[in-house]
Amino acid sequence: MAKEKTATVSPIFRELFQLGIYKRSQGRIARQVTGALIAVVFALGAWRLSAYEINAGRAMQFALPAALLAVGVWLAYRLVNLPSFADFLIAVEAEMNKVSWPTRGELFRSSVVVIFCIFFLAFILFGYDLFWRTLLHLIGVTA
Repeated sequence: MAKEKTATVSPIFRELFQLGIYKRSQGRIARQVTGALIAVVFALGAWRLSAYEINAGRAMQFALPAALLAVGVWLAYRLVNLPSFADFLIAVEAEMNKVSWPTRGELFRSSVVVIFCIFFLAFILFGYDLFWRTLLHLIGVTA
């Protein structure tokens, strides 16, 4: 049983420390955006840690967040190149290319319809609220 656990963990760690890019030309945009967003999350964490450790000295304020940022950027780079995750991102980009995106005019018209419906429903709910408040006030349930 111990061999099974080490056999499943070992390829993941081996993959994390490789330098190559898995299927270099496929799913480039999805991988770049995903990797950048993961790196931004680590950068925000490092920035907040730096602000939190402001009175702890220069080493804790700058070295620890810089190390966290470096590890985070490396993990983001390697994560988007793990074969299973990279295949998922490649499939996502392929599906996004199949989407029929609306034109600017269709988007504007659809937005106007949605905004109109929201205001219309808000007006109807205001009317219901006003009716029930008045009725309950008249029968003495509310003050």
